[in-house]
Amino acid sequence: MLSGWYNNLSFPFMTMLEQEWLTYIIYILSVALAVVIVLFIRNEVRMKRLLRGKRNGSLESTLKGVEEDLKELVAFKNASLKRLDSAEEGLARSIQHVGVVRFNPFKGTSGSNQSFAIAFLNKKGDGVVVSSIYSRNQTSIFAKPIENQNSSYDLSEEEREAISEAQKNHNL
Repeated sequence: MLSGWYNNLSFPFMTMLEQEWLTYIIYILSVALAVVIVLFIRNEVRMKRLLRGKRNGSLESTLKGVEEDLKELVAFKNASLKRLDSAEEGLARSIQHVGVVRFNPFKGTSGSNQSFAIAFLNKKGDGVVVSSIYSRNQTSIFAKPIENQNSSYDLSEEEREAISEAQKNHNL
């Protein structure tokens, strides 16, 4: 049997066995209460730390700071998307596809392929084709504008081949 101050108490309506069980129950409830109090205090400390926020500010001020940062990030993202769209538009207009053809303009002669046609095209197939015809006495250079892989000027077979080469190499 357990000893303590409560043993001196008499409960006439309870037997000794019932009093002993009551003592055990009181011990168990006391331990449970102590555990609950410790957990409650621990949670209170955590809540105070959470609500205090960074640098002893309140949780509300921390959330306002996060909201302002988020607004800045959204504005930065929108500005970045505009810049990206602008860069993509500029890239679409830039030269991306090149086709080169070397040839001998004087058939039946033993000269090397010193003449050439080069097509410079953008993503939409616009650009220029430059041709150079080399002979012993002179060199002639021609430039013809290209729109949608065609020109308003007559194109030589080599110039069409250079445009075709640019298209073939870059899937226009």
